[in-house]
Amino acid sequence: MQKIKTYLAILGCFIPLLGLAQRIDNTASFRQMGSDNYFRLHYDNDYFTATDQYYTQGYNFEVVNPGLRKNPLTKLLIKARDSHVQYGLALEHFGFTPTTLGSDAILVGDRPFAACILLKTFSISTDTLRRVRISSLLNTGMIGPVAFGYEMQRAIHRLINGVEPHGWQHQIRNDVILNYNLNYEKQLYAYRHALSVSANAQAQVGTFADRLQTGFVVMAGQFDSPFGAPPTNRRLQLYVYAQPLVSLVAYDASLQGGLFNRSSPYVIPADQLARTTFQANFGAVFRYKKLYLEYYQSALTREFETGMPHRWGGIKIGVSFNTFAHQHG
Repeated sequence: MQKIKTYLAILGCFIPLLGLAQRIDNTASFRQMGSDNYFRLHYDNDYFTATDQYYTQGYNFEVVNPGLRKNPLTKLLIKARDSHVQYGLALEHFGFTPTTLGSDAILVGDRPFAACILLKTFSISTDTLRRVRISSLLNTGMIGPVAFGYEMQRAIHRLINGVEPHGWQHQIRNDVILNYNLNYEKQLYAYRHALSVSANAQAQVGTFADRLQTGFVVMAGQFDSPFGAPPTNRRLQLYVYAQPLVSLVAYDASLQGGLFNRSSPYVIPADQLARTTFQANFGAVFRYKKLYLEYYQSALTREFETGMPHRWGGIKIGVSFNTFAHQHG
């Protein structure tokens, strides 16, 4: 454990080259909206992959608007010089469950129940000359019963006539979430508006998760470059993407319990945490005029020794209200 912390501290010196690991990544280059004024809804659920365990569901309401640069918390965000900057806020909620919802007993060796609610303050800086995007996020919120994970899952299961969830009384207890995330993306190759290959590195530091991640993204189809000059405003954009990622994990409160409140009845011990995980995201995006639609799926290797690989899917629906303005931060 001490070696891992030392390694992370060394890598932390290279934070300008790094970025973030999160379940709902709304700032990724392949999710660009071509606008600095838009609204978007993200919804994840493992129901899309015919499972009901681990990362069970998450949703995110996202708003990007130039007026949000006046938010005092944006002063804490890292923004690249001589770049186009977008400012946003997002409300996010997500939950985790073990492999079965039918038991009121603690399932030792399984994933703990956990729910989280966050307010995300973020900025996205795009340097069109260097073909670089830097996204920074400040996440503030809570993990625990205060995030109403049980109530949300019970309501959804009743709506779809699913099984009544049991075991939430053993969930991770209330604790504060204060995390800072940084994401660096660099375009490596592009062919017209049909193909893009980029590398990304991510970092997440705080009370909820400490993690480093790196990978790359391939986009193919018809699209405006997320790294290029302001969009061409083409009416129709249709493309697919793939994103393989590898993560180095030091701490995860959804498995190990909160950093300050150690009263959770059941957690995964630190020596059983999987320190390296692999994730693959792939999906398709349809954009027509100001409408944005996306469907994707993700696969993740086991996060703890007695766990299993997991898959989930998601949809995203957005509406933009203008194209990029020539604004710099």
